[in-house]
Amino acid sequence: MNIIELLAGLQAQHDETTARAGGLRHQIKHLTATLTETEARLADLATTRKVIARRVPPGTEPEPPETNTAYQAIVNVFDQHPGQVFRDRELYEFLGMPTDEATVNITRSRLGRLTRQGFLTQLGRGRYQKRT
Repeated sequence: MNIIELLAGLQAQHDETTARAGGLRHQIKHLTATLTETEARLADLATTRKVIARRVPPGTEPEPPETNTAYQAIVNVFDQHPGQVFRDRELYEFLGMPTDEATVNITRSRLGRLTRQGFLTQLGRGRYQKRT
C-alpha cells in the first residue's frame, strides 16, 4: 500500500467518523429537548397535584395507589418453590387471597403481567411456573 492509498483510507475514516459524530450530536440535541419537555411536564404535574391536594377537605384524601406488594407476594411464592407449577386457584389459596370473582380476575391479570414481563411462564390455561 502506498502513501496515497493510506491517506485516502484515513480520509475516508475521518469523513465517516465526522458524519457519525454529527449524527450523535443531532441525537443529543433531540434527546436534550425531549428531556427538557419531560422535566417541565413533571414539574407541572407536581404543581397540579399540590394545588388539588390543598383543595381536598381533611380526612377525605384518596387511598394511596396500590403498591407492588401484591406482585411481590406472587413472585415470592414462586421464588420459594422453584420449579413448581401452580394453578391460579392454588396460588390464591396459598397466598390466603379470597377467591371471589373480582379478586380472581385481578390476580389473573397480575399473573398475565408477570408472564409478559418474563418472570413467569404460562404452561397452559391457569398454570404458571417461574421462568428459569
